[in-house]
Amino acid sequence: MSTLIVIDQPPYGTWAGREALDMAFSLAAFDQPVSLLFTGAGVNWLRKLQQTSEIEQKSVEKNLSAAPIFGVEALYADADACTRYGLRLEDMVAGVAMSESNSELLHQYTHTAFAG
Repeated sequence: MSTLIVIDQPPYGTWAGREALDMAFSLAAFDQPVSLLFTGAGVNWLRKLQQTSEIEQKSVEKNLSAAPIFGVEALYADADACTRYGLRLEDMVAGVAMSESNSELLHQYTHTAFAG
């Protein structure tokens, strides 16, 4: 049994993405295979060197860097969304894989959960 959690919400302004990340960490902590797919505005979670002092929130970059430690198997970025938001692989946190076909990726998992 494996789970893919899809985050399509921006990293700031809503709690849906953070709750989805917490769910991924919880599943991984109980040895459940889980991966994350960032699509739409959600790809902005993956940006390196996020400056959040003006919005008075902590950067999500540290949370994502902990994903492998918690046991999250993979971080995927929707290639089309990355293009739309001007995000290249070298602009993202370490360990991200590009997904060219989200529908194929979705079929690789037993369960899919959507943030939001």
